[in-house]
Amino acid sequence: MNDVLEYKGYLGEIRFSNEDEIFYGKIVGINDLVNFEGNSVKQLKKAFRDAVDDYLQTCEVLGKEPDKTYKGSFNVRISSELHREAARYAISNGMSLNDFVRYALDYTVTRRLAPGASSR
Repeated sequence: MNDVLEYKGYLGEIRFSNEDEIFYGKIVGINDLVNFEGNSVKQLKKAFRDAVDDYLQTCEVLGKEPDKTYKGSFNVRISSELHREAARYAISNGMSLNDFVRYALDYTVTRRLAPGASSR
């Protein structure tokens, strides 16, 4: 995973603004918008950790759950060819398309496979 920081189980997506010559980012996986920035990688990492700590402290004071709630369903847009092949694979293996997608996601996430990486 590139351009991502992790601290206390929270992820921060990071970017660089060439125009402003600054690193910036946001905490992902939460219901709020929390940004952070720094002029160097060291400053950016500290700002991220500070942002996470501040966010968790604020949530505790407010009695609010900090993590985003996921409902367990989402839409995925893929090519019609991939949709067809996935459906055929599922059918030929005696499973529903939902079960196949669940299996594929679980397989990829538990093995931390990068896009395009082989599991062999």
